[in-house]
Amino acid sequence: MTADTIRHLMESADVVINGERPWDIRVHDDRWYKRIWREKNLGLGESYMDGWWDCPSIDDMIHRVLSARLDQVIKGHIGYLLKALPAAIFNMQSRLRSRIVAQKHYDLGNDLFRAFLDENLQYSCAYFDGTDDLETAQRKKLDLIADKLQIKPGDHVLDIGCGWGGLARYLAMNHDCRVTAVNISQEQLAFGRRFCEGLPVTFVDSDYRKLQGEFDKIVSVGMFEHVGYRNYRTFMNVVHRCLKPGGVFLLHTIGANQSCTSCDPWVTRYIFPNGMLPSAAQIGKAAEGLFVIEDWHNFGPHYDRTLRHWNARFQQAWPELEPKYGERFKRMWEYYLLSCAGAFRARDIQLWQVVMTREADRREQPCCRF
Repeated sequence: MTADTIRHLMESADVVINGERPWDIRVHDDRWYKRIWREKNLGLGESYMDGWWDCPSIDDMIHRVLSARLDQVIKGHIGYLLKALPAAIFNMQSRLRSRIVAQKHYDLGNDLFRAFLDENLQYSCAYFDGTDDLETAQRKKLDLIADKLQIKPGDHVLDIGCGWGGLARYLAMNHDCRVTAVNISQEQLAFGRRFCEGLPVTFVDSDYRKLQGEFDKIVSVGMFEHVGYRNYRTFMNVVHRCLKPGGVFLLHTIGANQSCTSCDPWVTRYIFPNGMLPSAAQIGKAAEGLFVIEDWHNFGPHYDRTLRHWNARFQQAWPELEPKYGERFKRMWEYYLLSCAGAFRARDIQLWQVVMTREADRREQPCCRF
């Protein structure tokens, strides 16, 4: 009965078990059916890592499953709800817990990330405006950020969650500004200091809640997903405190269509511990009374393309990475990249750039579209 139910659900999304199309699932272990029924999307990801099934086009399969709204069936399962319960009760992104994601994900090894990222090590959505080249699209994203922030020579820019320092380096080199780059990943900080040597870029090992000082412009790219709904207002208060009168703040974040208090159990366990995607309502509420939202730019479909580029590069680099990371990691990483690509293609998740100014400034609206 369980196997028949799973087959029926998948067929309603135009995914055939043991079919021949690229997005069909080939099951290698019949225990898969009960595992999926019991553990839902956590079991789907884990069983792929274990080699229980394969699919030539995971992104197409996930796209179909999410477009058919099968995720609503998943969310109604009591086991799924119990796994999400801790995030609903506790602050999973407290100061004491904030470094977990850095240690488990961002400190995996710079060799891994350098193998599939662009020359500026941008681990966030590229902007494929008139190009299909990843390197060009990532530079276009950096230029878009700089233009929206209206960076001028001599500006002091705060980069909250700076990654390997690629944005800070690009801004300092091309816009004659100085940058304070904040992070809690030891691997990223060490690399960033070497990457930006000789440039007016200062790296700071600090939780965002401890930030002090005043800055002409503030940017945060791909970090807000680790803040957590209990801390969104705190984050906005910190930015408001640190932004000089007349300044501009740009928030670049993946976003959810609906407000939630937890993240996908598989992603939480294997990729981003304690991660959480904000909704538009949650961002708006956190900014209310502090900021004027000047522009809200959604280019989520560009993340689908970005992730597929990353996977292609990862696969090409795998022979050199394999001795260190092993086959189960490979399956985990490709499932992560391709399932996320499918989620963006299904419009289940979005990529937002939100430009804000301090409400108290009542300043002229910055030019936000170019």
